[in-house]
Amino acid sequence: MKAEVTIPHGEADSNVYWNLLKNLSLDVKLDLISKLSASLIRKDKAKDTDGAWVAQFVGKWQDARSADEIVADIRDARTNNREIELNWIKR
Repeated sequence: MKAEVTIPHGEADSNVYWNLLKNLSLDVKLDLISKLSASLIRKDKAKDTDGAWVAQFVGKWQDARSADEIVADIRDARTNNREIELNWIKR
């Protein structure tokens, strides 16, 4: 059974909804909580996957070195871990 509810203009706040829902059974309230929570989680996931968060990092790296110098520093900082990686092998 579907019921239509008209919310007066300008009164769409949580009190209006509470007055409509406060007399529902515990099971129905829990189901509504679950559905509302799920809708919030879906919105959070959609925000994460839209790629907009990347924009906050664009242009943030500041360094006096050139790109070639940075690449050289990264390569020079690399270590050779071959011996460490192979230590678990019994000979």
